[in-house]
Amino acid sequence: MHLEGSCHCGKVKFSCESRTPYPFNKCYCSICRKLNGGGGYTINIMAETDSRKIEGEEHIKVYRSAKNDRDVYEEDGLGFSRRSFCGHCGTMLWNYNEKHGQWFYPFASAIDTPLPTPPEIRHMMVEHKVPWSNIPDGEQQFDQYSDEGIEDWHKRQGLLEEI
Repeated sequence: MHLEGSCHCGKVKFSCESRTPYPFNKCYCSICRKLNGGGGYTINIMAETDSRKIEGEEHIKVYRSAKNDRDVYEEDGLGFSRRSFCGHCGTMLWNYNEKHGQWFYPFASAIDTPLPTPPEIRHMMVEHKVPWSNIPDGEQQFDQYSDEGIEDWHKRQGLLEEI
């Protein structure tokens, strides 16, 4: 699926191709909660890194956490994940980790293209959830990460897109 995204102020625009466009995972880790604010969680999807095209790249800043809910750091003490955001308005755009370099993870909130409605919602990193953020009864919950990744979930649901 072809996706278009942007920041709030419009200085950064991007496009990409995604085989996994359903926004089904809500993450409650402290980084996601704090960086995307408001709902107590964030949702990202997965897209092909080689397909990404960016306008306004000079406005992008990158945040690397020195603290996260998993002990995953590079030699410099900062996290492997690089979270890109607009340096003007602060919109979180995507997450990238060189360990999974063929993909990057756009935040669903930055996508302007209408995304498909997922058949289910899952909640991960719930041991870090704030008490005021409610999870509806019957929805899957994982204290940390599920063993089933984004691509596997899409395959199981019969929703993996062809590019």
